[in-house]
Amino acid sequence: MPIKAIVFDMDDTLYYESDYVRSGMQELEKWIIENYNIGGFYEVAMTFFETGEKKYIFNKTLDLLKIPYNEKLIQSMINLYRSHKPSIQLLKDSKWVLDNLDENVKIGLISDGYFGAQTNKVHSLGIEEKFHSIILTDQFGRNHWKPSHKPYEQTCLNLQVSHHECVYIGDNVSKDFITAKKLGWKTVHIEREIGIYANITEKQEFMAHYQINNLKELSAIREFQHLFITQYEEAFNS
Repeated sequence: MPIKAIVFDMDDTLYYESDYVRSGMQELEKWIIENYNIGGFYEVAMTFFETGEKKYIFNKTLDLLKIPYNEKLIQSMINLYRSHKPSIQLLKDSKWVLDNLDENVKIGLISDGYFGAQTNKVHSLGIEEKFHSIILTDQFGRNHWKPSHKPYEQTCLNLQVSHHECVYIGDNVSKDFITAKKLGWKTVHIEREIGIYANITEKQEFMAHYQINNLKELSAIREFQHLFITQYEEAFNS
């Protein structure tokens, strides 16, 4: 059964999530300066992030800047970070794929994350008009983030295709592909060099059918070539 729908993850698939982190930290830098007249938040916080720190970045940064805080302050910072309007853009290969899909191809998005933050990302990337279905899994509740069946099933309903007519492209082998594969989807792992989930190893059942380093490579996979109006060779010369 030929593929009729191509469905993407968003973070580190269509854009670099690290750009979102930088954008959020810049907003917090402004907020700290306005409220405490102390600079340096952005540099310290990004150093923690870039060295692999995933928890308590705000707390540890405030400690180094000698800014007193409590739980209420940290929550205010989290809320500001999640609600800010991010300065992010589609990667060149993402834009190429969206511009070169055949007009008959159904295009979908399935993305985890807090609903408000993910909605702001969609708006900042300007992709609403390109996609026939956008599923931000938090709209169904935290228990329906990937690898829940719900977002994949709802996407098929929205796009009016069967599971066997879909391909899912994502970056996180820990959750993006296992359910899609069980339902009959084809799956593609995009391994971004600086992606937050790069170099993760999992059991075979979690791995995608294909692995690529650039979304343009989709047009070289025989199973998906009919989805594109531009051939693979032209893609890498553009």
